[in-house]
Amino acid sequence: MPGEAASRVFQFGVFEANEATGELRKQGVRIKLHSQPFRVLVLLLDKPGAVVTRKEMQQRLWGDDTFVDFEHGLNTAVNKIREALDDSALQPRYVETIPGKGYRFIAPVAMVGTVSQPAEKEIPAAAEGRTVKPALLTVPHELPRAPRRVVRTLLLLVQVMYLAFYFGALGNWQEIREIFLDVTWLQQPAVLLAAVVITASLLIPVRLFLAAAVAFDFSQLSGKFRRMFPLLLPLDLLWAVSPFLLIHHVSTGLALGMSAALVYLPFAQRSLMLMYGREGS
Repeated sequence: MPGEAASRVFQFGVFEANEATGELRKQGVRIKLHSQPFRVLVLLLDKPGAVVTRKEMQQRLWGDDTFVDFEHGLNTAVNKIREALDDSALQPRYVETIPGKGYRFIAPVAMVGTVSQPAEKEIPAAAEGRTVKPALLTVPHELPRAPRRVVRTLLLLVQVMYLAFYFGALGNWQEIREIFLDVTWLQQPAVLLAAVVITASLLIPVRLFLAAAVAFDFSQLSGKFRRMFPLLLPLDLLWAVSPFLLIHHVSTGLALGMSAALVYLPFAQRSLMLMYGREGS
């Protein structure tokens, strides 16, 4: 729209880059980075994992008619980016040099959102330390830092707990069947029993994959889990009522309290995955 500019906000590790304001922030604190290096950074962030050639950078940021200062300007810009990100050319965590071709951004990148705002505004809300577009779910920079070993241990425990639920249900399906039959208002107890067996059977390999990925420190797990989360969430919320399958062994009040905690667990697991991905970047 005329008079407005699109604002893309990229998040990677503990950093956030706001394209509209030209600001790079680390955990909310602004990091000094001049205009040209920032434009190079955005060009790399726009294609995470892909090689951006030096020719493409020249055409998009310097122009085809620039020859003498381009090489020096680009090298200086990349060095400034690495300095701002506390990165290294020898052991890169963010910007990797592809000899003879160009550069590649190798850390996971998340797009917080795309908003429109008046072009004449130079300092929007994000410049004051607030998120440009508030998110309903937690975003990485809102999470505290924690030792990676602690995060991995908690994630493994979550997977083991879910696996215990699934195997326990499959191992005691006869007792669960009796529970469903005892509830007079249930119209289709056989359907519910089938749902328990089918979802448990489907989720066991998923949990085994997540447990193995955490155990072997799979670097791309956080990004994969984000794509899995919308599909996994309804199933996890369904299994939040699994304590009631123990109603012959625990009181109704205890089962209700355990279910309330399990409703929160998928979101806690998501936060742990975000912390896992951030610490590994």
